[in-house]
Amino acid sequence: MPNMENAKKAHRQSLKRAQRNQIAKDTIHSLRVAFRKAIAAKKTDEAATLARSIGKSLDKAVAKGIMKLNTVSRTKSRMMKNLNASVKTK
Repeated sequence: MPNMENAKKAHRQSLKRAQRNQIAKDTIHSLRVAFRKAIAAKKTDEAATLARSIGKSLDKAVAKGIMKLNTVSRTKSRMMKNLNASVKTK
């Protein structure tokens, strides 16, 4: 445990930030699961709206420093590739 007051405060702040970041990541994860289920059920309209909201959430995560830009770009690219493939087969 930290001994100095400023170290204690920094520890409290880091815990709060970690919790806030985890909530954002969990939200993105649940959206991605819903997207995969919509693709599997061939619900392309629902998947398209989910893709937009996932993209927006991922962009916000990059802006807040929660996720890295290349990770988000790769995720969005794979998501759109799956969406376009499902629209093409429909």
